[in-house]
Amino acid sequence: PEFNARALDAEEAVLCFGAAFGLVPEVSEAGPDGDVHVEVVWHVLPVREAPPADVPSLGEAERELAEALREATEVLSKLDVAGSGPVAEAAIDAYRARSERGREVLAPGYPPRAVRVLELAQRVGLLVSLASGKGHGGAVSASEMAARGAALRPVERTARRAQVAAYNSMVEERERGVR
Repeated sequence: PEFNARALDAEEAVLCFGAAFGLVPEVSEAGPDGDVHVEVVWHVLPVREAPPADVPSLGEAERELAEALREATEVLSKLDVAGSGPVAEAAIDAYRARSERGREVLAPGYPPRAVRVLELAQRVGLLVSLASGKGHGGAVSASEMAARGAALRPVERTARRAQVAAYNSMVEERERGVR
């Protein structure tokens, strides 16, 4: 927990492979005006050696995401309460524009499958948030809104798990001896 908190505060960290340690930089500036230099002190902290037990493999995450999407699509189609409307369409258009700018979602060196899974999971997460939002869905009654929410919750959870799997795919590859 201390490593996580410090890494989030610093907005960067290094995890050591093969050792249960992480390094978090503390950056400061020192010196008079015109002669300022940057000092970096690295704090070594204990970390878990493996990803949390609830992290699926990349393959499992991809399969779970595809299954959850199919199931939710079936349920929402039967209920006729899928998200739609001008607000949802504008949000989807804005997301597409962001995606088309070619931003990288993972650092160089991650497997292409991890990038693909992460991008899909992020798109699914956005779509779930749009479909869940007030004014975006076709549900008009409380029971329809509850049914829509029940259909979307597992998809949202699966999308989050798929993102974690993508971020942890480098660890997965190293454990298999790929890198």
